[in-house]
Amino acid sequence: MEAFLTSATIYLTAAVIAVPIAARLGLGSVLGYLAAGIIIGPVLGLVGAETTELQHFAEFGVVMMLFVIGLELEPRALWGMRDKLLGLGGLQILLTTLVILTGAYMLGTGFRTGLAIGLIFALSSTAIVLQTLTEKRLMQTTGGRSAFSVLLTQDIAVIPMLAFLPLLALGSTGQDPAAAHDTTSDDAHPVGDGLSLVDGLPDWGVALVTLGAIAAVILAGIYLIGPLFRFIHQAHLREMYTAVALLIVTGIAFLMGLVGLSPALGAFLAGVVLATSEFRHEMESDIEPFKGLLLGLFFITVGAGINFPLLFAAPLTIIGLTLLVILAKGLVLYALTLIFRIHGRDRWLFTLGLAQAGEFGFVLISFSQQQNVLAGALADRLLLVVALSMLVTPLLFILYEWQSRRIAADGKEHHSADEIDEKGPVIIAGIGRFGQIVNRLVQSTGFRTVVIDNNMETIKLMRRFGFKGFFGDPTRPELLSAAGIRDAEVLVVALDDPAASLRLVRQARGVRPDIHIIARARDRSHVYRLYRAGADDIVRETFDSSLRAGRYVLENMGLTDFEASEAEQTFYKHDRKALAELAEVWDPDVPNSENAAYIARTRVLEQELETLLIAQLSRSDDDDDEEEEKSA
Repeated sequence: MEAFLTSATIYLTAAVIAVPIAARLGLGSVLGYLAAGIIIGPVLGLVGAETTELQHFAEFGVVMMLFVIGLELEPRALWGMRDKLLGLGGLQILLTTLVILTGAYMLGTGFRTGLAIGLIFALSSTAIVLQTLTEKRLMQTTGGRSAFSVLLTQDIAVIPMLAFLPLLALGSTGQDPAAAHDTTSDDAHPVGDGLSLVDGLPDWGVALVTLGAIAAVILAGIYLIGPLFRFIHQAHLREMYTAVALLIVTGIAFLMGLVGLSPALGAFLAGVVLATSEFRHEMESDIEPFKGLLLGLFFITVGAGINFPLLFAAPLTIIGLTLLVILAKGLVLYALTLIFRIHGRDRWLFTLGLAQAGEFGFVLISFSQQQNVLAGALADRLLLVVALSMLVTPLLFILYEWQSRRIAADGKEHHSADEIDEKGPVIIAGIGRFGQIVNRLVQSTGFRTVVIDNNMETIKLMRRFGFKGFFGDPTRPELLSAAGIRDAEVLVVALDDPAASLRLVRQARGVRPDIHIIARARDRSHVYRLYRAGADDIVRETFDSSLRAGRYVLENMGLTDFEASEAEQTFYKHDRKALAELAEVWDPDVPNSENAAYIARTRVLEQELETLLIAQLSRSDDDDDEEEEKSA
């Protein structure tokens, strides 16, 4: 017991210290876990032989991860992404496997061993890449979305890989030396230790039992999980939900083990089946903490188990192999950007972001070693290469940022502005979530609009839905002139960039002093700047929606619909008046919290608003009393 508590304390302490530091440095949690394992293992020697046993236990976190991935993949969404999944993702796995297989074969490995190595290095790090894309706000770019599609394909491909790898160890004729251990290979199918439903069965029997197990998982997900959760709900015990979620995952993993399949396969299938269940989010939230902790423990054990003496014994060989893997994957990824027409900085994000090996590589290497596909010495080298390539990932993203700045400076990604061949009474600059609603309302009412936006992807998406728009920077005077600023009646400034919106308002007001300008503002300070720049109507992004929410609150606190609407209108009118008055005392060089005149005027206006609203409600109550007296 004391030994267990000592080990648990060491692992948890290392994780609690290393992971937050890695996250603060932008390196990602996976690298933090790996670093924690390296420190408590090879560096300080605080842990030792127990890491292998812990790793087998922690691998269950991978099963949970695939279950959660399945929960997030509704069958319809999976079908909608089929082009990129099968095309971009499928080609990446196939081509990378072939390139790595060729390289490994040239270095002296046999075909089967080389194929296993190719499959292992075809995978990239889902955890590191997705976290980095999210942190750097690159997920919505073309490169980010393409990378996500490939990672999703890779995660799905892990399942057939786990099912396929044992086949590389079957047979004795022509078998690789790495897999030349004593194995049984007759019509009876051997399985691992423990119970088995297929032990001793012929091939057709194994196939029937396996299909039956998979069908049982699917049918149970459709017909049994819902009633089970509803039964548990009657107990009103929160921990029972967690117990059921864990039971589902462990039960499916156990069933898959009985028929000789990967537990991850069953967990993923169950997740996909349950993706449309009303209990999906409940199960995901219950599994997530266990999945995260077990995966973290798995990565710590990987870091603790890295053979640094082997690295120091042949540093040039290991580092050279790591760089060759990154280079080979990078070349394949770059070729795919040419085939699928991914351009500019998106091309480099896609290429450099996915060039490393992934965390599932650890699983496949360990699994291949257990199945006698890889020899122990080779597996240790491959583990080092996977870990080192993941450690290099932050440097690859730094290289992407450098290349991205270089592209921007050289103007290589510049798209020439569209030739604007239409004019209308309304010009809308910016067609994001704000501008598109304005455009739809105005066009649906029968007025023509000229839409300009400097985001090519947004313009393409808009055209796909049947709305015409022009690509270009609306703050450029010649483009504004081509859009018909001299004849237009209304200019809507709906740009995301506050500085760009200010420039556009000033330019438009300089060209057309009489045009009516409606501008989108981010906050009060932006309102004041736009007001001084010459905007006529200024709309804060969340002001109207916040007013509506406030009206709903008043209605649910007992006010009538009319009273709540009147309060909303009073607030709106007073706020417009207050903004005009505060704009006179606002100083762009002094923060509002330090502007004494601004603070004093704000307090007076807030007191005035409160008096107005209370007086309005009192009048409403008096009117109600009069109505009651008349009716009496």
